[in-house]
Amino acid sequence: MEGVSGDALDALLRGFLAEDVGARDVTTESTVPPDARARGELVAKSECVVSGLPVARRVFELLEPRLDWREAHPASARVCAGTAIAHLVGRARPILTAERVALNLLQRMCGIATLTRRFADAVAGTPCRILDTRKTAPGLRPFDRQAVRDGGGTNHRYDLSAMVLIKDNHRRLSGGVARAVVAARAGAPGVEIEVEVETEAELAEAISAGADRILIDNQPPDTVARWAALAHAAPRRPFVEASGNMRLDTVRAYALAGADGCSVGALTHSVAAADVSLELFVE
Repeated sequence: MEGVSGDALDALLRGFLAEDVGARDVTTESTVPPDARARGELVAKSECVVSGLPVARRVFELLEPRLDWREAHPASARVCAGTAIAHLVGRARPILTAERVALNLLQRMCGIATLTRRFADAVAGTPCRILDTRKTAPGLRPFDRQAVRDGGGTNHRYDLSAMVLIKDNHRRLSGGVARAVVAARAGAPGVEIEVEVETEAELAEAISAGADRILIDNQPPDTVARWAALAHAAPRRPFVEASGNMRLDTVRAYALAGADGCSVGALTHSVAAADVSLELFVE
């Protein structure tokens, strides 16, 4: 998984487990025999797009290394309510102790993938991509970005080092668009530069300065259409991104207006978790 894998992923997941378990799982240890075994299935209780099963599996495996696991549906699959998406068998106690962390991550990732797929479907038939943002919960960015990919979206920059993104505060503090771009070329050679523009004059300045990408924020589709046409007519054609309160009922208008990508903060900052449960039975 991008950004974290192997030992680093395990360390992150162990931290999540430590937060949730505390000193010990008093309920499970008090009620379930130590030698009990369980079989179970992860069931989607709502229609969703599958994402996060490998993460959920690893959470269970950290407490039950001998877990028998079988995925019933791959990442990106659409499933209807009532569908079993994975089956597992192992010692009951560790499975129960790991349940909440595994489900929290799985439900979040399925929720992100599901909403992303809805946005991707809304712009189907156009060249426009659905982009995520850095509006993620701290510590969960690798999981959120994987879920966006599983939903058919495209990841924007991972972190502040991945791309120069000159926004309104940067413009004001650096003395304008052109100065900001020149300074960025000198300070971060070889790094892609995106410039947020709020007026047509700033757009022209960004194009003239050689920005690689143009970000048009909080403008109506007709303005995006006009500015995208100007940008795409430039000798060095920049990528045009539209953003700002993107909704399912408006995003297609921006795609048809000529945006190469529409960034949607709601994919990750306002996650509606999918309803997924773990149903266990005595093995």
